[in-house]
Amino acid sequence: MQTLGSAESHNSILNEQIARQIFDILPEDGPLMVIVSKNGDHWPSNSDAFAKLGVSDAFIKDLCVKVDDGQEPIITQVNDCSIVATELTTERTNCGYIILALAHYSPESTLANITLIEILLSQVGLIAHLIEQNNLFYNRQMNQFVAAAASINNDPSFN
Repeated sequence: MQTLGSAESHNSILNEQIARQIFDILPEDGPLMVIVSKNGDHWPSNSDAFAKLGVSDAFIKDLCVKVDDGQEPIITQVNDCSIVATELTTERTNCGYIILALAHYSPESTLANITLIEILLSQVGLIAHLIEQNNLFYNRQMNQFVAAAASINNDPSFN
């Protein structure tokens, strides 16, 4: 049985893995992406650019509450930057949220490109799913390896 602490640890590890994979492929002048865990930890694709946005933890928390209320994707504006937020889930794990910051986008230009934005966010979900499946496969392999090693150690013909 997974305890709350181990579930949070699992989510944190999964979020870090997702961030590493996605942030490596984002173009430097592309959108800023932030992965936010259910407990409020966040991983921005560019820490300096994220700090310059001046987005407070309270603002992020408010976005996450709105997503949890079923209002997604959330589209809002911070200065000259459109913000899009949605949840990040896999079949087994509610990882948290994805926040996409689109510099120099107006609400109108964001809505005009919402289909492409939703495709990008769906691809992040797909990457999360694939990472989780890979982790499950790896864990099953390790469990089989440990079980095989234990049976060998308990077999008197191998001692």
